[in-house]
Amino acid sequence: MKNLASELYRKSHGNCAQAVAMAWHSKTSQGANLSKELVRCGRGQAPAGLCGALYALHRIAGPENAEHLTGSFAKASGGHTTCKDIRAAKTMPCIECVEVAASLLDKHSQNS
Repeated sequence: MKNLASELYRKSHGNCAQAVAMAWHSKTSQGANLSKELVRCGRGQAPAGLCGALYALHRIAGPENAEHLTGSFAKASGGHTTCKDIRAAKTMPCIECVEVAASLLDKHSQNS
């Protein structure tokens, strides 16, 4: 799923959040309309300024898993979870945020 999400993002098939959601839908056939709902969640526009890829991860995995997944994402991003902070710290480019979120989602779905 990581590679598909990365490819979708690189080919501009939506923003970071949409790329994660579209890869999820491709793998599971779930969340067909989610990518449309996430159209305004890229470039720091997700609620609370979260990284869009992380926000998509939250939406798909559910609120009961958000804290654990956020911790794993933050570990990969140098402790950051907002788009603004990740960009300012230059710890991960957006494509890597998409890849990390998709990988975490894939691992989460295998453990569920």
